[in-house]
Amino acid sequence: MATAVFNGQVIADSDATVVVEGNHYFPPDSIDSQFFAEHERTSVCPWKGTASYYTVSAGGESAEAAAWYYPEPKDKAASIKGHVAFYPAVTVTA
Repeated sequence: MATAVFNGQVIADSDATVVVEGNHYFPPDSIDSQFFAEHERTSVCPWKGTASYYTVSAGGESAEAAAWYYPEPKDKAASIKGHVAFYPAVTVTA
């Protein structure tokens, strides 16, 4: 089981994460959407495609663009389509 915690609040947990480049990617149905808001940031990975971002908020604190996902990944990254990974502002334990 992998768990993502921000500001003391569990924001995602799953026993079906996909680990890519050391990051746990949580399935879309394993995140608690009340803690996530779309962010305008995007970035491009040469082999995964274009990433979109979320700002994570809990307990009166926010971390802008602290989570990312690939809504339409390239073929080699198809296994993480829509899955969410986190920057260190969010603590992930597995």
